[in-house]
Amino acid sequence: MSDVRWLSADEQRVWRSFMTAVTRFTEHLDRQLQRDSGMPMAYYEILVALSESEGRALRMSELADLCHSSRSRLSHAVAKLEKQGWVARRACPSDRRGSIAELTDAGFAALAEAAPGHVGAVRSHLFDVLTPEQLGSLDRIGQAISGGLSSECAQVRAEREAEGDC
Repeated sequence: MSDVRWLSADEQRVWRSFMTAVTRFTEHLDRQLQRDSGMPMAYYEILVALSESEGRALRMSELADLCHSSRSRLSHAVAKLEKQGWVARRACPSDRRGSIAELTDAGFAALAEAAPGHVGAVRSHLFDVLTPEQLGSLDRIGQAISGGLSSECAQVRAEREAEGDC
């Protein structure tokens, strides 16, 4: 284990501060959505992704990528959203094994009702507490971290495509 680059005390502090902020922020947003709209943040993210796509529909594999979710977790969530009447699934015309998730009018209405409270929580607990300079830094930091993980993300997408997920 001599090749492990252990974190310094300062790096430990930064790491823990970052993880605490991300975890608390995410938990706060999830609680706000549950309380005000009766949906977890994961469902909100699915509805947003569908609402922003052409025809309010996406292949399940694309939706999983956009929501940073495994296919099985996404499939379970979409099944719950179908029971709510917020999403409908249909067969993929190019591959009978796959399916497409489509946002229903009821799902769009649920999203429209949930969005103001969610945006308000994001604004008050992120944008309103940071200076414009800090926001610029946060943007660059997020892009750097995401960029450093992009090869792993590309590999996961390639594996999903090789499995024939529509």
